[in-house]
Amino acid sequence: MILEGFKFGMLLQIAIGPVCIYIFSLGVKEPFFMAFLGVLGVVLADAIYIILAILGISSFIKNERIQKRFNILGALIVTIFGVELFLGYFGISILPKLNIFQNAHSNLPFIKAFLLTGANPMTILFWIGVFGTKTTDSSFTKNSTFLFALGSLLSTLLFLSLIAFTGSITSSFLPEKYLSLLSSAVGASLIYFGIKKGKQYL
Repeated sequence: MILEGFKFGMLLQIAIGPVCIYIFSLGVKEPFFMAFLGVLGVVLADAIYIILAILGISSFIKNERIQKRFNILGALIVTIFGVELFLGYFGISILPKLNIFQNAHSNLPFIKAFLLTGANPMTILFWIGVFGTKTTDSSFTKNSTFLFALGSLLSTLLFLSLIAFTGSITSSFLPEKYLSLLSSAVGASLIYFGIKKGKQYL
């Protein structure tokens, strides 16, 4: 059952949305440990959404008005993160430093990745669809649910850690100028993704 959950989790990760792109950019700009903090933020957000899906929040999310607001908010957050990355090339930051912890810098990738994952409507809808189908299966016990969820989270951890590592390797042989340019390109892709999604729901 862990393997089955792992395969379903990989389906979501292979969809290479804004979260995957952001983790790659973290690997390029920051030490691997910082990028790994971002990966843990994604895993936590996925875990929360999986729990909500198991608890049967699907009827709430499927409300047309709530779903529209949720999608618009998600598109807005993705766009803001994209603008932040894009303007970083020019040394401009629009997001305030979060002093939630003593060492804000080291925790910021975790917080940003957590928020970016939480803002992606595809994440919650994917897990609601998967677990909504699985929990109606009479052979799907509580133990099966736990193992399936664990496998799903392990796939997120493994895949995004690999993406972060790939970004770190890339940063070792690319000049700093090109790394900054790559970060801006990532930001531009997030802006495009956010605006495209936002227009669908307005």
